[in-house]
Amino acid sequence: MALHNAPLGKASEYPDRYDPSLLFPVARDENRRRIGLNDGRWPWFGEDLWQAWEVSWLRLSGVPAVAWAEIRFPAASPSIIESKSLKLYLNSFNQSAFSSPEQVAKTITDDLSSACGAAVQVDMKSVDEPGDAFGRPQGYELIDDEPVSDVVYEYSPESLNAGGEVVTEKLCSHLLKSNCPVTGQPDWATLMVSYTGPKLDRAGLLKYVVSFRQKQDFHEHCVETVFTDLMAQCQPEKLMVCARYTRRGGLDINPWRATEPTQDGSSGRLVRQ
Repeated sequence: MALHNAPLGKASEYPDRYDPSLLFPVARDENRRRIGLNDGRWPWFGEDLWQAWEVSWLRLSGVPAVAWAEIRFPAASPSIIESKSLKLYLNSFNQSAFSSPEQVAKTITDDLSSACGAAVQVDMKSVDEPGDAFGRPQGYELIDDEPVSDVVYEYSPESLNAGGEVVTEKLCSHLLKSNCPVTGQPDWATLMVSYTGPKLDRAGLLKYVVSFRQKQDFHEHCVETVFTDLMAQCQPEKLMVCARYTRRGGLDINPWRATEPTQDGSSGRLVRQ
């Protein structure tokens, strides 16, 4: 992956004047080839929901404004945006004047859409709005206490298995951990799996989740790996996979991939976020 020029893992100055050139796109194709998608197509719908909690700019009066933003990148975009470059870019608004939150949102929308090669949706939110946070995704059953005796800490897709009756279930685990492939820093997430198909072996799913513990990959790539592994190993009729990652640098990333466009794992915020 061509990240040698990216700011990730390097000492950086934090500019405070608006600068869209700070954005660093990373092509999605390389990872998709690694998981066997070589023809430029992929078997899912989805998006990457970023929640940016540290957005600020100057009003025309000179008084600062603060907000937070929901940023939705379509999974079909040719590129993702390297996370530290997005943080640097958002910080470049800090001492720049804008007439309204709508102008800020439009500027971010235009810049991110241009950088990633597809239409990005940006919703600016007031920090004064009340919000709810959940311990676990609503309607999901937690699998973290399933009995597993042969835990492994190396990526193990063969741990997945399913069979017997066709069921519809929503399962989750708080134990997903992977590591940044550039810095080695740990990334923590709650994994959500919603499916219709042969009944998943929950202990096997838990063992599989734990096997990511030393895996080096970006958030989006981990979700796409889980999705393709479940489709290959368990052959569900319908599937949605979402990971809600904890915050780093004022950003959390929540990718979801699904067999149907009406499935959406991006709603709600968890207490670790």
